[in-house]
Amino acid sequence: MMTSASPSPSHPPVVLFVCVHNAGRSQMAAGFLSAFGGNAVEVRSAGSMPADQINPTAVEAMAEVGIDITAETPTVLTTDAVKEADAVVTMGCGDACPVFPGKRYEDWQLDDPAGQGIDAVRPIRDEIRSRILTLMNELGIERRR
Repeated sequence: MMTSASPSPSHPPVVLFVCVHNAGRSQMAAGFLSAFGGNAVEVRSAGSMPADQINPTAVEAMAEVGIDITAETPTVLTTDAVKEADAVVTMGCGDACPVFPGKRYEDWQLDDPAGQGIDAVRPIRDEIRSRILTLMNELGIERRR
């Protein structure tokens, strides 16, 4: 389901990425959007059942493209996080994400990098990068990098 939300001119759009463990896909997406969007966007990520740590293969895949996500930690999804977001991008978390009127929702069907080697994670990373660039264009966020 996709609806359109318009952030106010007084604050940058808030984009929330959600996946089950908040350890791979959502962290890679947040890393790309933070790197490409800079101060023009507020980026958050969360998981419906967060893992203990970020997937080390996701960290490695992002390092290959010059983005460091080693300092990130999986965070539990809260209703407030969804309420505060202008756009919510889910990645395989099903119905765990609450839905509020007036928000933009997208569900990205992506393979889960959990337990995968680097050769399997690279195409997932590259697909996320492509989708981030499209999302930025649709939200009117200028690429900084």
